[in-house]
Amino acid sequence: MVKAPAIDPRSAPFALAKSELVAHALAREIKAGQVLRGDQLDSEGALMRRFEVSRNTVRRGLQMLVDQGLITTRTGIGSFVTYQGDVIDDRKGWSVALSEVPERLETRLLDLRRGSCARSDAFLSLRDLPAPGDYLCIDRLRLSCETGEGVSLERSRLPWRDVFAAIPVAGLVDDSLSRTLLAQGLSATTGEELAGVLSALGDADATCMRRPVGGPMLRLHRLTRAADGSLLELVESLLDPNRFGLRMVF
Repeated sequence: MVKAPAIDPRSAPFALAKSELVAHALAREIKAGQVLRGDQLDSEGALMRRFEVSRNTVRRGLQMLVDQGLITTRTGIGSFVTYQGDVIDDRKGWSVALSEVPERLETRLLDLRRGSCARSDAFLSLRDLPAPGDYLCIDRLRLSCETGEGVSLERSRLPWRDVFAAIPVAGLVDDSLSRTLLAQGLSATTGEELAGVLSALGDADATCMRRPVGGPMLRLHRLTRAADGSLLELVESLLDPNRFGLRMVF
């Protein structure tokens, strides 16, 4: 593997942490195919020397890749690439995997605005979390290019921050929420996911996804937090159960 230059955080945009720079460098190599699915990454010691950082920094960087679904880490053995070259979204926290046969997907932005969301407020309140009432709201639909059928409907709700002011007008950076957040110096550092089954797809969602009314869907809620512990994003996703499944690592 080609040795990356030593990290100089002073030259990084938005003063990213060293661990984020390690994660970004390794993620680029994985997505570029320089390290393939099933390959083992260099040892922590080798990564420490390569990036000239501490062991804790390397471990935090590797955990970010785990959160993105790019690698899995086995205690006492090492870290292995799980990315297979075709994912719905590379944002952190996804615990779903595409079916073994990849297919081309079209992404449509349905909504991008500042506003309220009673459903998100209720979800947070039930978990004894503050309900902001004011959000950056982003709705996105992924459609199969082969069938025209919706395979995922994602509703992201980010408690409003002043740094979001230009986003509803300027749009997402490269159509990516993760890149947009990084441009504001924000990234998810911790999170949790709750999975369940939506027994019957409602009329509005069925029309949007071009699927039969009443069909079963996998429903996923994800909460992510920023480095300071504040709530960064709540996402509710409806996923085609024939294409997605839970991935659990023991």
